[in-house]
Amino acid sequence: MSFRILYKHRLTPDTTLMRVEAPMVARAARPGQFVIVRVGEQGERVPLTIADFSADEGWVAIVTQTVGATTMRLNSLEAGDSLADFVGPLGRPSEFVDEDVSDRRFLFVAGGVGAAPVYPQARWLHERGAKVDVIIGARSRDLIIFEREMRAVADEVYLATDDGSAGWHGLVTGLLSDLVRVRGKVYDEVVTIGPMVMMKFVAKETLGLGLKTVASLNSLMVDGTGMCGACRVTVGGQTVFACVDGPEFDAHVVDFDEAIRRSTMYRPQEERAYHKCKIGLNGE
Repeated sequence: MSFRILYKHRLTPDTTLMRVEAPMVARAARPGQFVIVRVGEQGERVPLTIADFSADEGWVAIVTQTVGATTMRLNSLEAGDSLADFVGPLGRPSEFVDEDVSDRRFLFVAGGVGAAPVYPQARWLHERGAKVDVIIGARSRDLIIFEREMRAVADEVYLATDDGSAGWHGLVTGLLSDLVRVRGKVYDEVVTIGPMVMMKFVAKETLGLGLKTVASLNSLMVDGTGMCGACRVTVGGQTVFACVDGPEFDAHVVDFDEAIRRSTMYRPQEERAYHKCKIGLNGE
């Protein structure tokens, strides 16, 4: 069985959104979960957090940033091409999926491609009567993704850019502090998805503010089943696996320093594979 790419859109020079025909996955998907993708029969297993889904139309959206050989191959595919495997949904859904959220106020803090998995969460909450604000952070305006989609489901969307080209000039943590400490915004819960370093400092800021905070450790995952151990991390003094026990955890008890070290373990191998794949795709 193959899984056809119905739609492809390039969000940034190295980031692509695809809608993949996968009716069974779409019917079962919930916010916070992920899928395992393989480009070809001999390809590497790639875990990708679900960025959107339609049970009625039978598709699931994924967002892929080119960071290695496999993601380069994936982003080189076009609408009409097919994937060998598209397995899921996997992982635990966001805990609010089974809760009454109609009178609750959420703030999402998304960094880079982390905006993609935030979208189905924000939409889910909006459809069930919750109040939702979203911060989207990036290095510059041209790297902001999902802004239009987020504005359709959020009460307020705030941008933060390192270079000041859009919105708040500075880090998302500065904007978060300003919203709560200066503007008097009140939230019941914060959800953060993005680079590990960003989430570490978001958690540090919200701990000082006394705000419950959930972080997604999806970027640690490799094989998506817990067998490889690559996503092993300490949460609340206990060893957990992001792919089977998460990927979302209480951000205030995550050992982010350990998670940061683990997330860079395979960077040299990824870089070598990336350059080899680039030469192959360019025919050099």
